[in-house]
Amino acid sequence: MSDSLRDQLIAAGLVTRKQAREAQQPKRPPSRHQPPPPSHSASAADRARKIKEEQDRELNRRKQEKAAAKARRQEIRQIVEQHRLPKIESDDYFNFVDGTTLHRICVDAAQRAQVLQGQAVIVRYGTHYALLPKDIVPRILERDPDAIVPFDTAAPAATDENDPYKDFKVPDDLMW
Repeated sequence: MSDSLRDQLIAAGLVTRKQAREAQQPKRPPSRHQPPPPSHSASAADRARKIKEEQDRELNRRKQEKAAAKARRQEIRQIVEQHRLPKIESDDYFNFVDGTTLHRICVDAAQRAQVLQGQAVIVRYGTHYALLPKDIVPRILERDPDAIVPFDTAAPAATDENDPYKDFKVPDDLMW
């Protein structure tokens, strides 16, 4: 019985000779080698990654702003379509200035009076214009203050001192 434990395990068939040899060899100690300090290329890669993340955040912010603006435009369109004064088919138009361009909208005498008295407002939605009652204006203004076309009959535009027609007032009911 002078066989070693190793020989006995091999004879019993519990281990192979290869496994016994591997078990007999000493284990290597774990490497105590420190990872190298970050090189210039690693810090450049880190900077590039941070720049890319910042650009991605900015792109996402822009996309969210566009989506929010589109949602507001859709809300305005929905409000206008639900509350607009009935569209009139007539030869009578109300002319108004939006920015620097002249536009017109079909109206009847009652709607013209409402606009002139301030009971109805002209609203821009998309490329169209509609008449809305005055009580709907706050809902439009909270979504887009530029959607309401300004119309002020009380304050005339800045007058030029050299204007030969400055003494002649234009009546409100003038149809042009």
